[in-house]
Parts: sequence; structure tokens; C-alpha cells
Amino acid sequence: MKNKIIFNFVFCLMAMMFVRYSYADIKENEMNRTDLATKKYEELFASKRTLSPTDPELMNILQDFIFGEVFYIGNIDDKTRELITVVSLATMQTLPQLKAHINAALNVGNKPIEVREAIYQCAPFIGFPKTLNAISVFNEVMSERGIKLPLNDMATITEESRYAKGAEIQKSIYGDEVKQAMQKLPKEYKDVVPDVLTTFCFGDFYTRGGLDIKQRELLSLVTLVALGAEKQLEAHIVGNLRVGNDKELLLAAMVQTIPYVGLPQALTAINMIKETDVESYKPIYEK
Repeated sequence: MKNKIIFNFVFCLMAMMFVRYSYADIKENEMNRTDLATKKYEELFASKRTLSPTDPELMNILQDFIFGEVFYIGNIDDKTRELITVVSLATMQTLPQLKAHINAALNVGNKPIEVREAIYQCAPFIGFPKTLNAISVFNEVMSERGIKLPLNDMATITEESRYAKGAEIQKSIYGDEVKQAMQKLPKEYKDVVPDVLTTFCFGDFYTRGGLDIKQRELLSLVTLVALGAEKQLEAHIVGNLRVGNDKELLLAAMVQTIPYVGLPQALTAINMIKETDVESYKPIYEK
């Protein structure tokens, strides 16, 4: 318990350090936190920031924190920040907020295909029912914006190439660690289970167009953080590092999730990013 208290204290201090860094920019631009929040809010949502008629204090705390602090921490563009937010909200099924941030993602320059693919990428991790709920909100936004559906196909595989193309991507990032991990399963499952991961996750989704592998791997990590899937985090942190997403990007992405997934899950991921080293990484089956 004592160690956990110390851990949370240390990372709260780290968060404060990040905020101080952003405040240097605030001072330089002669804008305070509330002014920055108002400016960012209006950029994202294309509407004036107004007081909540029922909970003005809570909404001011929320908006000043998210749009006046978090959006200025780390070197990530607003397009990526909004994809991170969309994936976080889709994973948690907070659909009213998801709708607002799908609009924001488009307002800051994401193409409809990119936002759709970010939601599709959640499917292997959160399942189809939740993905369908999220994509239904996306389709509603498309309709309101007069964007014709369906959008262009982004599949790059055939039924015949599905396994081979998925395995090619999986092996380049993770080797055969999942297949090795499943070898102690009963005979009828030890090949079937890892093959499902190869074909379904990597074959059906990682091969798609619209987003590149670095984006898909980053958003997959965000999805796992939002799920609280701690056991899978280290592997996907390593996966991100292997595809070229550095720790600075990963840390900034985790800070971006804090207002949506909460401090405990984000700080767990931040600590794991800090501790993870590709060279000394041991797959789950070796532990």
C-alpha cells in the first residue's frame, strides 16, 4: 500500500512537471489557462464556449484542464490527439461524448476515412457490439455533415491472403510469442487460438488502408489502456517502440487519455512505458 501511495505521488509530480512545461508556452503567448482552453475548445468544436446552465463549476474545471492543459502537453498534433480521444471514448462506450469528438476530429483535419478506421481498429480489442455502437455514432455524424456512405473500402487482402498478410505484420512486430504462449493449450486449441489472432486482428484490421501501422499500433495501445487490460500493455508498448513510436510520443498519448480513462489506468501505463526496454523485454510466455 505504501509503495502504491509513493508511486501515485511521484507520477502526480511528473504530471505537474508536464503542466509547467506547457505553462512556458502560455507565458510566451501571454494567454492564461482559461484563454487557451477557450481558444482550443472553439477550434475543436467550431462553436463558442458557453457556461453550463446546470454545472458551470464542473464544466469549467473539465474544460480548463482538458483544453487548457492536456492539449498542450507533449509534442502531438491535434489530429492525433483527437484520434486518441475517439478511440478512448469508443472503447468506454461514452457515446454522447464520442459524437462531439468525432466532429472535433474532423474539424482539426482528420479525414472521415481516418476516423472510421480508428474506430474499426478497436474491434479486435473491444468486440463487435461495442464497435457497432461507436460506428453508428460515426455514421450519424457523417449523415449530419452530408457525407455519403459507405465510405471507400480500405481492405487490402483477399480471403486467400488474409493469414499470410496478417502473419507478415504480426511477425515483424511480435515474432511468434503468442503462438509459443499457446503451446500448452489442448491440441485442438494450441494452433487455432493464435491463428485467430493472426487472421482476425492482424489480417482483417492491421492490413487495412486509411491509417499506417504506427498509427494502428498506437491506437491499439490506447484501447488497451482504456480497457484496463494491464497484462497486454507491455507487449504493445514494445510493439509501438518496434514500429517507431518513441517513448515521448507514448507518454504524451497516455497523458492525453487521462481526462477520459482516469488517472489510475493512465498512470499504470505511464509507469510501464518508463520501465519497458525492448532489449530486455520477455514475452508473457517466458515469465
